[in-house]
Amino acid sequence: MTDTTKYTAEGEGASVPGELWLTSSEQLAWRTFLYATTLLTDRFSEALQADPDIDLTLGEYEILVRLSEADRRFLRMSELADKVVHSRSRLTHTITRMEKRGLVERVRCTDDGRGRQAQLTDAGAAMLERAAPTHVRSVREHLLDVVGHDDLLDLGRILAKTLDEDAPVAVGCPAPHQGAPAPR
Repeated sequence: MTDTTKYTAEGEGASVPGELWLTSSEQLAWRTFLYATTLLTDRFSEALQADPDIDLTLGEYEILVRLSEADRRFLRMSELADKVVHSRSRLTHTITRMEKRGLVERVRCTDDGRGRQAQLTDAGAAMLERAAPTHVRSVREHLLDVVGHDDLLDLGRILAKTLDEDAPVAVGCPAPHQGAPAPR
């Protein structure tokens, strides 16, 4: 465990906006953030992939979650990409892999017939139901039980400051561009 006293700025003022360089304590905090988020993401993915009956990446799991929360279990591909913070091409590749496993299917958009939407299949919903306990256990083991309830809520509050107000992070929330006219 890292000594958290290293993150105090005693004797060292904070850098100011517009300055090129971070202070040594800011640099340590940044590197810790980057290392920890990468490591946690890998651990959450490894937990899902370790079970041969699940074998999902964290990104695939999140897609299943977002589709399960959506009305009628489908989302436009562009909306889904926004929700899971994937490029359109990365999402297309991921959905193609998931389609081959029968977890999702791509269908023509029901609202206007233009574009495609991803739809959660019954097999995908069943997979999500099997995978959820494994995922939640790994979140508890690697994050919640380590930092505690209050610090986890503080972490969420702190990180929320870096997001747009309409970021799609709440359970069942719409994507930021929902309601906007479809691009032509």
